[in-house]
Amino acid sequence: MLPTKHKQNKMNNKAFEELKKDVQEIIDLIAGKQNKEANNKLVEVSETLDELLDHAEEDEELVELGRYMVLLNQLHQKINAE
Repeated sequence: MLPTKHKQNKMNNKAFEELKKDVQEIIDLIAGKQNKEANNKLVEVSETLDELLDHAEEDEELVELGRYMVLLNQLHQKINAE
């Protein structure tokens, strides 16, 4: 049973790495004044985040996903403020 759990954690780490990369892409688009593209990417990442939340089982995962949710909300406000 442990190898399966370890394998699952690896997949979660991969998902978090992808999430981190996508959020950085949004930040880069905002910095480049490409708000339409940033907003489109934000919608895509928000959908991915929702899927991850639906499948999260560990408290640590929920906490980390919550941080990304807050960050995405802040980025959304930044995009729409400009």
